[in-house]
Amino acid sequence: MKTYSAKPSEVERKWLVIDAEDVVLGRLATVIAVRLRGKHKPTFTPHIDCGDNIVVVNAEKVKLTGRKRTDKQYYWHTGHPGGIKSRSADKILDGAHPERVIIKAVERMISRNPLGRQQMRKLHVYAGPEHPHAAQQPEVLDLAAMNPKNKRSA
Repeated sequence: MKTYSAKPSEVERKWLVIDAEDVVLGRLATVIAVRLRGKHKPTFTPHIDCGDNIVVVNAEKVKLTGRKRTDKQYYWHTGHPGGIKSRSADKILDGAHPERVIIKAVERMISRNPLGRQQMRKLHVYAGPEHPHAAQQPEVLDLAAMNPKNKRSA
């Protein structure tokens, strides 16, 4: 008996659309990371990009538990001495690009190498309910119905 190893030409990719409204950020990011990587498939091969294409809508309405919305800080460095800067999660979610919170959460769960960058190119996040991927006929993945803990209303 031999171990199956998928070839890039054999990989079947589906398109999935996820509505992030009232869904907890961390739980959303883990499901997206698993799907992008392809670990949910029986044909998963670690060195091949086996994952699906994911479209996330309503990114601005994602929920953070506890006090994370005000207390969680995102840091970056300008490259100059003393150039460390930060911004809180609520400033980003209320700002011009709220989809970056979801992108960063997923990015930090995917491996930091060429394969991880290839997998991240299959993630499409949009702040509002509209997306330009209707031609791909994406299937709806209802994250809120998977587990009652995935959704927060208040």
